[in-house]
Amino acid sequence: MSTISIRLPDSIHQHAKRLARRDGYSLNQLIASAVGEKLAALETEEYLEARAAKGRTVDIDRILAKVPAVEADALDRL
Repeated sequence: MSTISIRLPDSIHQHAKRLARRDGYSLNQLIASAVGEKLAALETEEYLEARAAKGRTVDIDRILAKVPAVEADALDRL
């Protein structure tokens, strides 16, 4: 485990201490959890952007060419 020193505005520090105390956590646990959540959100965003970029390179005409040209069933028509 690592030790770091961070600078927080007094208002954020006091608010974080109040929330941690209210929920029964140490300030350290609250900050570690918050950082973990932020990292997970950023990594999810990167993953979804990569997936979206990969999807844009798909040749839709090639995919649609595999769909048989048949009349839709009566219940599937608009």
